Amino acid sequence: MEKRNRYTSEFKARVVLELLREEGTLNQIAGKYELNPQMLSQWKREFLEHAADVFDHKKSPEAKLKKEMAEKEASYQKIVGQMSYEIDWLKKKSGLK
Repeated sequence: MEKRNRYTSEFKARVVLELLREEGTLNQIAGKYELNPQMLSQWKREFLEHAADVFDHKKSPEAKLKKEMAEKEASYQKIVGQMSYEIDWLKKKSGLK
């Protein structure tokens, strides 16, 4: 089984900023760091979606926690959806459906 790499938020930000500064194409930068271009695109999308949060100093701890929980729920729903798809695919391939 292949070990999944874990990247720090600082590393992700540095790579995304390099991409935003157009220091190379998506594929060039992904190759430079041995990253999947799709993952790099996802990091860029997340970075841009949350860029406004940097300037939002008035958020209460409750609002931050609520947002964090909503993000986790969305992530879990995505995982469940993917697993459902894979189960259906496996059933279809095995002839159980």
